[in-house]
Amino acid sequence: MILSFLVFILFSNIALIVDVLDLFDYIVPIVAASSAVFIFFVCAPSFRPFPQKRTKKIQRGVVLLVGFLVTVITDAVALAAYWIVYCNILGVRDYWNEAVVTDIVIAIVAGNIIFWSGIIRVYISSKQLGLKWRLIGILCGMIPIAHLIALGKIISLTSREYKEEDARYKLNMSRAGDQVCMTKYPLLMVHGVFFRDFKFFNYWGRVPDDLVQNGATVYYGDQQSAASVDACGREIADKIKQIVETTGCGKVNIIAHSKGGLDSRCAITKYGCAPYVASLTTVNTPHRGCQFADYLLNKAPQKLKDTVSAQYNYALRKAGDKAPDFISAVSDLTSTACEKFNNECPDMAGVYYQSVGSKSVSASGGRFPLNLSYHLVNYFDGPNDGLVALPSMKWGENFKYVTPLKSRGITHGDMIDLNRENIDGFDVRETFVELVSNLKNRGL
Repeated sequence: MILSFLVFILFSNIALIVDVLDLFDYIVPIVAASSAVFIFFVCAPSFRPFPQKRTKKIQRGVVLLVGFLVTVITDAVALAAYWIVYCNILGVRDYWNEAVVTDIVIAIVAGNIIFWSGIIRVYISSKQLGLKWRLIGILCGMIPIAHLIALGKIISLTSREYKEEDARYKLNMSRAGDQVCMTKYPLLMVHGVFFRDFKFFNYWGRVPDDLVQNGATVYYGDQQSAASVDACGREIADKIKQIVETTGCGKVNIIAHSKGGLDSRCAITKYGCAPYVASLTTVNTPHRGCQFADYLLNKAPQKLKDTVSAQYNYALRKAGDKAPDFISAVSDLTSTACEKFNNECPDMAGVYYQSVGSKSVSASGGRFPLNLSYHLVNYFDGPNDGLVALPSMKWGENFKYVTPLKSRGITHGDMIDLNRENIDGFDVRETFVELVSNLKNRGL
């Protein structure tokens, strides 16, 4: 990294160096050699070994962006020193000579090459910048001072990202032989309401890849995104039986998020899947419903409900749902409906039930749009993750309350790595690795 900075600095000040050292007779080979070295270090500014291509691209982008800042500052200092020596010490008045002008042109060209090579790398490869900082970087790009502040933030976010991803990779490699997530029975991961299992956008973010790296076998629920608990329960039951019959695994361990937890309980109790389920781990599931959902459904005019339902159902059909039913999906999340459901769907013997929950600390803790309902849920249900109240999440023999070291809070979406965001004091991937590892230790 230091070598890259030195190359960038020397190249951007090559005209001054040639002038000061009187190397004009060697100008052609000097420029040719320095240009080749400069281009080489722009292409590969760092030789740190990163097995993951994305992490390597981010780290190299960060090196270039830091190099850009270092080069700009050094160029300014070099030109100032040149002016002081020539004009004030040597008494030369022709400061704006050919060497100075050439050096400024080279510095501008070199700076742009370094900057754009770096910013393109991090914009394409980073998952932590998000849309927010990408837009801020673009909008502030031509505003003095603001562009340096924005660049500093981008460097900070992406620098932290490649370090955390590299640490994550090394952790998984260090325990690869232990296969800590190789459970006796495969995992069935069940999504929540208004989402589907897509090939190119995993509902569970980076979590499944880490589980697989640590020995897990993962399947997905593939149920409709918006339908009643009963309808989704039947689909989950069919999926479980299909997995068992196809693979001969005997049983599955279900990990279900949000409404998916209710869908899974329905499949186990109502649709005969208890013999095929070893465990059910529900994550931020509204087992006792949401009182704010009762309020909204009771207060909203029927015409409004019909309009919203029609729009959602149309969009969900386009997303792959065969028979979306927005109103039924939402109605089954009310406290009234969940009380009835709990009476009709008791836990089944032979299935290990446990739950996981979290809470946010403010609406600003989460990202749009899952943070919009925080205050409403807080008013009706109390401490919540933006959608589900903490007391409603507790179910089964064990309940794990996930909380970060700092005061940001952990939202409904954070618990499934929806935004692929690294959060201080909370590693969502390791949280799930520990959950699955505990299932393995139980012989499940």
